[in-house]
Amino acid sequence: MDTSLKDALKKAKRKQLLKIVITSIIVVPILLLIFYKAGNYFAAKSSTRLHEQLFLHNEIAEPNIKINSQVTSNSSMFGGNIVTNRSKNINGYLVQWSTLTSSYDWLRVNIDHNELIPGFYWSDTEFYEYDKQTKKKVATFYHPSIKKYYDGVQNELGEISQMENHVAEVAISFDQPYTLQEIQAKIPDNLNIAWLYMTSPIADESKGPAGVPVYGFDPSDSPKKAYNSFIDALKKYDTDGSDETIQKFLKSNKNKQFDEVKILGVMLTGQTKNFKALENQDFIRGASVGATAQIVPYIKPKK
Repeated sequence: MDTSLKDALKKAKRKQLLKIVITSIIVVPILLLIFYKAGNYFAAKSSTRLHEQLFLHNEIAEPNIKINSQVTSNSSMFGGNIVTNRSKNINGYLVQWSTLTSSYDWLRVNIDHNELIPGFYWSDTEFYEYDKQTKKKVATFYHPSIKKYYDGVQNELGEISQMENHVAEVAISFDQPYTLQEIQAKIPDNLNIAWLYMTSPIADESKGPAGVPVYGFDPSDSPKKAYNSFIDALKKYDTDGSDETIQKFLKSNKNKQFDEVKILGVMLTGQTKNFKALENQDFIRGASVGATAQIVPYIKPKK
């Protein structure tokens, strides 16, 4: 081959290589920037979705549990964690509850169900559910349509009313559903109705806890408004209509005013001595004590 032709080919190859290098220098950073922005976009979208789902779950399925803070942790363009700090308000006393560490990536969000589901303690003489991090007892609701529970339906009002100088939360399950007006007439004024137990799946509880969710809401100062928000939250929580329990509740109460809606139980908070008035009441099927706190001189109970 002619020497001049070889030199021309080498020169052309160098020019082509130079073009590739220059193109790469320009294109690669642009692609990396696009990838970075796209990653951050999808991660932020998943983060927002997870935040919303955590708040939504707390609104409808976490009895007397308050979210004190919820922050993003270990975030990157690929995903991260959301840490939810929670507590219980027991008649003006804040009691620490388990912290959730949920995760998200571009496509998925994962709520920390391991900490949402209570642990179970068995012994020859005792059985109860407890919060896995704080080890505090979890109050149990008993569905009126479930006849047999493992270890029976407990009524711990006698024990809690003897506990001096404490405040407590107690899950009261009714013998049958009642309206809020009927309930308010039965509950002493010196106890607070902190949460209304509206529905839960009917499962086999005879061999041990089925770990099913309970759905309800905090009636606050405006029960009717809170109920409407609860209905909206249930619809949003089960947008695809796959939760049979939620859909059955929505259908059965579709055309009812809140005054007509039946309630299965309540979470009460108050000073332990005030629970004595509820002992031996026929409308109470079960009473399960949850978190408690000792009264101190510098924090006055609400009632």
